[in-house]
Amino acid sequence: MAEDRHVNVQFLGVVEYDAAFSLMKNLQKQRINDEIIDTMLILEHPEIVTIGPRARNDGITAPPSYPTYSVDRGGGLTWHGPGQIVVYPIFKWDLPGESSVAKIITLIEQWVIDSLAHFGIMCHRDERMQGVWLDGYKICSIGLSFLRWTSRHGFTINLNTPSNRVEGLAGCGLESSTTTCLARLGHEIPRDEVLDSLINTMPKILVRSRK
Repeated sequence: MAEDRHVNVQFLGVVEYDAAFSLMKNLQKQRINDEIIDTMLILEHPEIVTIGPRARNDGITAPPSYPTYSVDRGGGLTWHGPGQIVVYPIFKWDLPGESSVAKIITLIEQWVIDSLAHFGIMCHRDERMQGVWLDGYKICSIGLSFLRWTSRHGFTINLNTPSNRVEGLAGCGLESSTTTCLARLGHEIPRDEVLDSLINTMPKILVRSRK
């Protein structure tokens, strides 16, 4: 990628999922046509469980107490709600060498791992499922959808979610309580500090500066 590539980082606050979904689709089309630069949406959703193709194909759904929304990104069930950071990178992933979904997922995993290492939280990958893990628990989910190697959807980091909500969700080979938040693992971190770390650790292979 060019040395002067920029990213437009937008902090949107709390956004209903259907509104964010429509925004992502529109921005993806604009990015494909080079009408906009790489754009990263940072936000939070009211509680919703998104259901990806894997979950639908396997007949997996959320308990009736959870609101749901069907999506086209990879993966199964993903919880969204208060106390969670949601990041949607609307990027053209024209990486050096041959692009692959696995390469992009690994890059995002390392990005999250590096951003949390700033606080002394040493996360890792786990063979059970893509994402970022800590002490055997999943604290970050990743699911993307691509068109012409331009992405929508993205990743989440669970900071301090309501008790037993993300933990109460099972699916795609993971038992309930496998996914949790950093606060319940003993790590209370201010949201703004995590956002600053995410932006400052954005992989240089993606961007050199921000607009």
